[in-house]
Parts: sequence; structure tokens; C-alpha cells
Amino acid sequence: MSSNRIPPKQITGLYGAIVKMFAQRMFGLVPKAFGVLWHNLPVLKAQMGFSQKLHQWRACDESLKSYAHIAVASLVGCSFCLDLNYFMARNKGLDLDKAQQVPQWRQSNAFNLLEQEVLEYAEAMSQTPPRVTDEMVASLRAQLGDSALIELTSIIGFAQMTTRTNTALGIEAEGFSAACGLKPKGLPSAQLGVVSAS
Repeated sequence: MSSNRIPPKQITGLYGAIVKMFAQRMFGLVPKAFGVLWHNLPVLKAQMGFSQKLHQWRACDESLKSYAHIAVASLVGCSFCLDLNYFMARNKGLDLDKAQQVPQWRQSNAFNLLEQEVLEYAEAMSQTPPRVTDEMVASLRAQLGDSALIELTSIIGFAQMTTRTNTALGIEAEGFSAACGLKPKGLPSAQLGVVSAS
């Protein structure tokens, strides 16, 4: 059950048809989040445009970026982003067992040392104020290189924007992956959606 604080608006017009076609092709449905953001088209266009651009970046390993985004979504409590990112990880052929364990990564032994450092970095960036240390950055620079670290950091920053926007507006999971097992800390799994992604 959705608790959008701003009701979705009907997506209409030529641009609306393009958005719907894109969403259907990418996700199999048109997320209610698009309807909520349809109230301010420049914001929706900017978010969609930047999202498409960042999916073209290739300096950093796709798994590390996905795990980092899931870590941010779990920490902030964005069920929509957890749901969508698990769905996207599945479509990219990433390790879904690991993706499911990201919210409890400290209790898991599924992650190698680099992955643990990336998850810690994502959480440190997500704190207010951020708790990133010189040592964290130096270690990740040595292992990833400057270009990949800048990309990873930008992905985490984008995750902050989307997770906090969705959470503030009451945008919740829509069933992209109801059986995924991912959930923000303290959020009942029933709120992760009702439609199974097959």
C-alpha cells in the first residue's frame, strides 16, 4: 500500500508517452514515483537524464556501485530504491545473494575486503555530517584508482538524492522484486510490494 504524500499525477502528452514507453521497457511498469514527479517536469527530466548518464559510466565495477546504492537505500530507509536496485541488479546479472545481504553486510561473510570498504564508505557518506575519513579515501584510491573512486562517490551522492527524495515524498516499493528479501532496517517486508518480479 502506497503512502505517497503527493498523489501521482496522470502522465500525459507526447513526452508522457515517451516516459511510459521507457518505463515499460526498463521496468515492466510505470512507477508511481514518475507520476509524483510529473508535478514538476523539469525535476523529473533532470533525475531521469542524470540516471541514464550514470548508467553509462564504466570506470568503477558495476557490483560495487550497486552494493553502494543498496547500502544507502537501506540506511536511509527507501524501500522503493531497495526494490528497484535489486531488480536492476538481477537484470545486470549481478550476484543477487550478495545484494540481499547488503543491508546486514556487517554480519555477513559474503563480502570481500574491498566490498566491505565500499559499503562502509557508502554508509559514512550517508551520515549527517558525513563520516568519511582520509584513511577510507586513501585505501579506496589505492585499490580502485582516482577515476573509479570519483565515479563511486558520485553514484553514492546520487543515491542520497534519490533515496531522501523518495522517503520524504512517501514513495515506496512497487513490487519490482517482492520476494527479494531486501528491506530497510525496521521496515516490514510487506511494504516492499506485492507483485513478484519473475
